[in-house]
Amino acid sequence: MFNKWIEGLNRTRKVAFGRLATLFGATEISAETWDELEAILIQADLGVETTESILAALQEQVMRDGLTRTDELQASLRAELIDRLDPSPKLDLEGHKPAIVLVVGVNGSGKTTTIAKLGRQFALQGKKVLLAAADTYRAAAVDQLQVWGERLDLPVIAGQPEGDPGAVAYDAVQAGLSRRMDIVLIDTAGRLHTRFNLMEELKKVYRVVGKALPGAP
Repeated sequence: MFNKWIEGLNRTRKVAFGRLATLFGATEISAETWDELEAILIQADLGVETTESILAALQEQVMRDGLTRTDELQASLRAELIDRLDPSPKLDLEGHKPAIVLVVGVNGSGKTTTIAKLGRQFALQGKKVLLAAADTYRAAAVDQLQVWGERLDLPVIAGQPEGDPGAVAYDAVQAGLSRRMDIVLIDTAGRLHTRFNLMEELKKVYRVVGKALPGAP
């Protein structure tokens, strides 16, 4: 089911980008341009309210700046979309040592790979980083993180397959304290927020980490 959902999103993205490329040729801006752009944005899941707001802003700019061609409109659309994105939050990890980062998300969202990338980035900044494989359910999840640890020369704390993820998280925090690490990145099993038992398990991991190091994660 999840793979079908991802495939559907990929198809939507390809269709939307293809239609945008066709729309932003060297042609005059017309009523059909606005109708087509509205359809593309809605089909790209921006929603009706957001789409209408974007179109209103673009139409105002077209009138103000005297834009007449669709290739000029393309740059305006890009700037408008970027302007609506929230700024990236600052990641402040200086308040605790070690700083504990609990990485969560749905299945297949790239948590383990992201942990490896974060680990490398922090290591390049001179930080002492510890990885923890608390995804004890997915086949080869522990092996995957251990391979990344070997490639990046980062230590990895792991438990037994299908073991208690809370125990792995606790051991990782204790290891981080005893080894005087700067950052501990804890991988967790993927889960949907609608799965009550899995969410309760995640709450347990959170509580265990907080007891091992007050204020974390």
